[in-house]
Amino acid sequence: QVQLVESGGGLVQPGGSLRLSCAASGSIFSFNAMAWYRQAPGKQRELVAAITSNGSTNYADSVKGRFTISRDNAKNAVYVQLNSLKPEDTAVYYCNAQIKTGLYTYTRDYWGQGTQVTVSS
Repeated sequence: QVQLVESGGGLVQPGGSLRLSCAASGSIFSFNAMAWYRQAPGKQRELVAAITSNGSTNYADSVKGRFTISRDNAKNAVYVQLNSLKPEDTAVYYCNAQIKTGLYTYTRDYWGQGTQVTVSS
């Protein structure tokens, strides 16, 4: 079993910052890409930022220059620094990781339970 657990969400004023963390545990052989998604009420889940196993990053246009994704392979963790937050960033943020649980297993997508980020004055 693999579990992803997010932390770091909360209520912040516009212009503020938060750092979300996601730690993976369980039977993990290797990671490929890791990513953060978000879903606002009434909207589809969307990709916020992604990072490959060699550190290449990709961001949604709406967060470029404000959010920074990083990973710590030794800790099986991925992070996203959220700066200059706007009310439209309000959403539940989900961690995603592509994980192999064994040398001869397929890579599968795993998801965390989500953490709420609310940007409001």
